[in-house]
Amino acid sequence: MGMKNVIAGLSLICLMVPNFTATAASSGSAAQKETTSIVADWKFSKEYVKSGSIENGNMIIEDASQNGNDLELVTVGDLASAELKNMLTWSEDDYNQQENINSLQFANYKKAPAGRYLKTTDGAPINSEKFENGFTIEAVFKLPSHFNSSLHSWMGILTRQGQGADLNKTEGEKEILTTLSVSSDQEIQWTSHPENLNYNVTNWSRSLNRDEWYHLAVVNDGQTTTLTVNGVSDYGKSIEVKGIAAVEGKGWNIGASEWGNELDALFAGNIQEIRIADEALSENEWLIQDARDDQPIDGTNDNVPFLTDKDNYNFLFVPDTQKYSNHNPEIFTSQMKWITQNTKKNNILMNAFVGDIVDSNSEVQWNNSLESISYLDKKEIPYMITAGNHDYANGDPFLTHYGPQRFADKEYYKGSSPSGYGSYAIVEAGSYEYLFLIVDMKNLQKDLEWSKDVLNQHKDKPTIIVSHDIIYPKVENNETVAVESSNGKLIWNELINNHNQVFMTVNGHYFDITHRVKQNAAGNDVIQMLVNYQSDYRGGNGWLRLVEFAEEKNKLFFRTYSPFVDKMSKKERTYVDFNYLTDTHNQFELDFNFKERFNMK
Repeated sequence: MGMKNVIAGLSLICLMVPNFTATAASSGSAAQKETTSIVADWKFSKEYVKSGSIENGNMIIEDASQNGNDLELVTVGDLASAELKNMLTWSEDDYNQQENINSLQFANYKKAPAGRYLKTTDGAPINSEKFENGFTIEAVFKLPSHFNSSLHSWMGILTRQGQGADLNKTEGEKEILTTLSVSSDQEIQWTSHPENLNYNVTNWSRSLNRDEWYHLAVVNDGQTTTLTVNGVSDYGKSIEVKGIAAVEGKGWNIGASEWGNELDALFAGNIQEIRIADEALSENEWLIQDARDDQPIDGTNDNVPFLTDKDNYNFLFVPDTQKYSNHNPEIFTSQMKWITQNTKKNNILMNAFVGDIVDSNSEVQWNNSLESISYLDKKEIPYMITAGNHDYANGDPFLTHYGPQRFADKEYYKGSSPSGYGSYAIVEAGSYEYLFLIVDMKNLQKDLEWSKDVLNQHKDKPTIIVSHDIIYPKVENNETVAVESSNGKLIWNELINNHNQVFMTVNGHYFDITHRVKQNAAGNDVIQMLVNYQSDYRGGNGWLRLVEFAEEKNKLFFRTYSPFVDKMSKKERTYVDFNYLTDTHNQFELDFNFKERFNMK
């Protein structure tokens, strides 16, 4: 059983946006404030090798804090394996790309014949430290360029040895006491047994990029724990957390996780430094005070109008909301409130959710989503919802909350599919009546004939298909292009190619964003968009996608906007917080001759 089971639904999480103050980035030595609270400082540079070597398998790395928490090299598996010599090597690559600064490069993978990691030596003082007054754990690291979820998921960066059962814990008895690990989706997970609780409490980061250096800090002030990566706390803080439980005689692993007191997943990537303090350090005491990426996103806080002419109109698409329902419901609510307050002003005539309303089948998450979406119902704002793969569960909770009965009294709603998951609506906008067809990914085949019938009965209506799974991004020649999934191919072949009225599709599901224009059998354009920000900052940072239809100009304007960010004070904003995203996949325009394209005779 792997660390994927340590999802820790018992986490108590609320949003915290750090008060981020920029200072000059340092490599982790002279620039940071002197502090006496450092209990261990592991700098993975040759100058801190106390004895032995990697080649001989007997290396000892000295604790730079001089507190006696040295590390020793551990080799597992086949000692004669030819791969062993490459499992741990010195690298000249480091956070600041400076000469003479080293890191350790790990090349472990699951089911490898051999592997290597480090652990604290027997008797190291940190082995028994419980951090009851708080702690700060920092790591400077990067994931490998070849990260593969089947080979590297749930690999440990830093792990405290031992399990809940060793302390007679009644919940999660096999769970590791503490681990800082990397999920199959390249998220950072900090999960730990506090001294004052009988279960693990977990903090998460967004999905991180491969082959990119990061600085993370896990900070506990004796009451709350916050995980920050490159200056941003994505999912806030867990509360009522005091200390880190310890098992007598157990130490810490660097580059390895455990499950049930056995090694589970060894690390792949680079680690430059790990430092641990026995108190909550302020940001100006961290190893790297300004760990910003070099402009990680393109954006602006200058006003971008959503309606360039009073006769134009907008359709709005809500990307996957699962992380909001799970971690940050206030972001979800900020989106829905903005829609209700700005629908008339911006002539938004339909709102469509692309699926994954929740992260998992949790009553709390469903209720969070209902509380937010109910703002639309109260103001009679039109909307449609498709289910995503995270929305399916025994008992069909999606249908319970967002099935046909929810829409039965809405004038624009025209019917549902045999499964109940598919549906369609008709809305008048500008010179046309538009049809929104919701195509369910799980019941695609079951609902296929119904979907065809809807299209055949409304050949005169410009149609937008919304489904959770249609296109996904793929990098070719250093450019991101859109590719059809297996569901997307079926939707294209059966519902789009020979149904000329379908001029747009929108989906979520896959990480990242992309779009393309493809010609149907009649030679006409079909615009296809993937909009999903769940792997980005704070699970999406509140981004919404709006499409302005300008009939007089024969243009479509695509914009990406976050009402959540727009409401932030200057003090709350970080370097990733822009009201509008402005790169070519988030803000663009397309020529679109309405009369020619919508001549479907």
